[in-house]
Amino acid sequence: MHLSGSITALATPFTAAGPLDGDIDFDAWERLLRAQLASGTQAIVVAGSTGEANALSDDEYEALLRRAVEIVGKRIPVLAGTGLSNTAKTIELTRRAAACGADAALVVTPPYVRPTQAGLVAHYRAVADDGALPVVLYNVPGRTGCDLLPATVAALVDHPRIVAIKEARAEPERMAELLALRSPTFTVLSGDDPTATRAMLAGADGVISVASNAIPASMRRLCDLARAGQRAGAEAEALDAELQPVFDFMGVEPNPIPIKAVLARQGIGHGLRLPLTELSAAHADAADRIVARIAELEARPA
Repeated sequence: MHLSGSITALATPFTAAGPLDGDIDFDAWERLLRAQLASGTQAIVVAGSTGEANALSDDEYEALLRRAVEIVGKRIPVLAGTGLSNTAKTIELTRRAAACGADAALVVTPPYVRPTQAGLVAHYRAVADDGALPVVLYNVPGRTGCDLLPATVAALVDHPRIVAIKEARAEPERMAELLALRSPTFTVLSGDDPTATRAMLAGADGVISVASNAIPASMRRLCDLARAGQRAGAEAEALDAELQPVFDFMGVEPNPIPIKAVLARQGIGHGLRLPLTELSAAHADAADRIVARIAELEARPA
C-alpha cells in the first residue's frame, strides 16, 4: 500500500438531539463521504480523533466502517482509527476493522499511559504482527502525552506491515528526520494542515487533513501542486497562503469543534458528544466568514 496526496480524517456528523444521546446522522455522513470522492480525495480515515472515535459505540464504529467500505468500493483506501491505550485492545480493534473491510489501520501512540520508546516499538510490532491490517503510525504528542521519536520510527520501518507515519508535530527538523526514512514501502504524511505544504515541498507524500472535510477540492489541488515539487512550488505556496485562514480557524478550539461548526453551516450534521461542546459564541462570526470563504475557494475550477 502506498498512501499519498489528500487524505481526509472524516468527521462524524450527529443529529440535532442532545449531546448524550444524539444519533449518527448517516445521511449527512454519506453526503460528506460522497463529496470527498467527487472532489478527488485520495483516501479517508474513518473513526479517527476527528471522527470522535472515543464517543462511538462498538456497533456505531462497525456501521461507519462497513458503510464507508461499501460506498468507496475500493476506489480509494479506507483507513480505520484503531489506536487505544492498550496493545491487546488495539490488536482486537484492528482485527475488527479488518473484518469490516478496512484497507489499513491508523494507530495513534497509546494515549495517556506514556510508554517508553522501547514500549512503542513493542506495541507497534505486536499490532503489525497480529492486527491483520497494514499499519500507519500516528504521532500527535499534544493529544497523547507521548512522542514517537524518529529513531524509534527507524526501528519500525522495515516491518512489512508498517507502511506510513502521520506526523502531527510541525517542526521542520522533525519532518526532515522522518523524510530520511522514506522508501518505496514507507511513506511520510503530514498530520498538520498549516505546515503540510512545507512538508510536501520538502518531500512528504501527502497530508491526513482535518480541513479537507470542508475544502476537499482545494486540498486536492494543494497536494497536487506541492507534490509536483519546485516546478509548482510557487503555485502551491500561493494557494497555501489563501488556505491559511481556514487552517487557522480549525485551531481556535480543540478538534473537531471548529470543523463541525463549519460542516453544520454547510448543512452536514449537527452537534458533538460530551465532553466536546459546541463552538463558543465568540467564534461564531469567524465561522460564518470562513464558510463564505470556503464556498469561494471550492467553486474554483480544477
